[in-house]
Amino acid sequence: MITYRVGDATAPEGDGPKIIPHICNDVGGWGAGFVLALSARWTEPEAQYVDWWGSGEGFELGAVQFVPVEPGLEIANMLGQRDVVAIDGVAPVRYEAIEEALASVAERALQSGASVHMPRIGAGLAGGDWATIEAIIERTLLAAGVAVTVYDLPSV
Repeated sequence: MITYRVGDATAPEGDGPKIIPHICNDVGGWGAGFVLALSARWTEPEAQYVDWWGSGEGFELGAVQFVPVEPGLEIANMLGQRDVVAIDGVAPVRYEAIEEALASVAERALQSGASVHMPRIGAGLAGGDWATIEAIIERTLLAAGVAVTVYDLPSV
């Protein structure tokens, strides 16, 4: 079962190693949504994403880049969004890519004993449906036995 909590996904709560996965686009754009909160805390996730995009090496939908930012904490830059705007009426979110990426996150979490902490990935600027993404989280992370916490920002 996913634990839902009001708080800041860039400041995950609990003991042990943690992974913060989030959705990135496949066109090298970093500058809106949750990435702004990441960049306000750490420079490495953006810098490594930009380098990854520039190299083109393995930079494809469904791929994941793990970026250590603190002892016991890493960011998972997941390529789960095609472009940054809808194309021919199709939202940028790519559910198959998110599922592939979260399967990789599950493997990494199991290897390191990490729990996973995230915002409602893919349901903001990417235009995805949270119920669909929640089912993907259940099939990948939860099915593997990985603890998952989803953070919602406090209401104003």
